[in-house]
This record gives sequence, C-alpha cells and structure tokens, in this order.
Amino acid sequence: MLVEVRVKSLGLDRASNTPVVILEEMDGERVLPIWIGPGEASAIAMHLADMKFSRPLTHDLILEVLKGMGGRLSRVVITRVADSTYYAELVIQRSGGTVSVDARPSDSIAVALRTDARIFANDALLERASIEISEEEVSPEPPKPATPPQPTPGHSAGPKSEQPIMSAEELKEHLRRLNPEDFGRFTP
Repeated sequence: MLVEVRVKSLGLDRASNTPVVILEEMDGERVLPIWIGPGEASAIAMHLADMKFSRPLTHDLILEVLKGMGGRLSRVVITRVADSTYYAELVIQRSGGTVSVDARPSDSIAVALRTDARIFANDALLERASIEISEEEVSPEPPKPATPPQPTPGHSAGPKSEQPIMSAEELKEHLRRLNPEDFGRFTP
C-alpha cells in the first residue's frame, strides 16, 4: 500500500555529518528519514528556500527534458530499501501512457518539489522506520539512524560531528554562506 508523504524537514545527521531528508505521512505522524548526498540536499534546500537561478540546475534540466519530450512528472514513489539503499521511481505521464523510471529518492524528491508532484512511500517503509525509532527511544544507548548512511564511491561520510540536526532554514543559511573553496578541489 502506498502512503502520501511530504518533506517535513531537511537536516544534518550529527553522527555521520550526512544530510537527511525527513518525509512525513500526510495523514499521520510516521516519518521516514532518508540519508542523501550534499548535492541533492542543496537542490532540495534551494527549492525550499525559493532560490531562483538564471540557468537551469540539474533537477530543473530534468524537468525541461521531460517537458520537451511531451511528458510530465505524475508522482514519485519511494518503493523499497535494500542493503541500506532506498529506491524510488519517477512516474511520468506521456501521451502514449505512463512510464516508470528508476531513480534515487533524493533526486526524485528534488524533481517532485519543482513540479508539485505528489510523493508516496511504501507503507512498509514507514512502518519499519517507526518500529526502529520506537525501539531506539526505549534503548539506554544513544539513538542511531534507522538506516545508516552509505558514502558514495570515492567519498567518505566524513568525521563524526557533534552538530545538531539543522532545520531547513538553518541549512539554507549555511549553504548561502559557503564559498566554492569550502568544497575543496574536485579530483576524479
């Protein structure tokens, strides 16, 4: 069963220093945390902050390609998790019917926000996250993420940090203050 969700907040996991998007069910209180990359977090934060750019960014470009091909994003579905990796589908409407495209949830959310497309999650994912959060709340140990973040190949999750989870507004302000030099030098 699918459950409609919305972006509740965007923050930073203090244990791994990794961005986390928190999805919340529309008609309930369950949440689904998904650890995402900094680029996708920036794309989501920039949209939430209503920042506009003169040239299309990657997620805006995806939308332009869809429109140019006669399609529109109908909805996003967060389908499953396997080996700590979440999977999603972009459901695209075209004159010839519906097409589902495999995509990362972070990219899917960034694109959905730009089109006001609805976002859905498999009910089992919300149930799993709420069970794991409930178990952590009664544990005497400090809470751990329901799904540990996985660094992308060639990138580490970074050192552990004691920073609290940032609100969307705090993350937006942090991103505004960054300089290109803060990201280091790109070496493939």
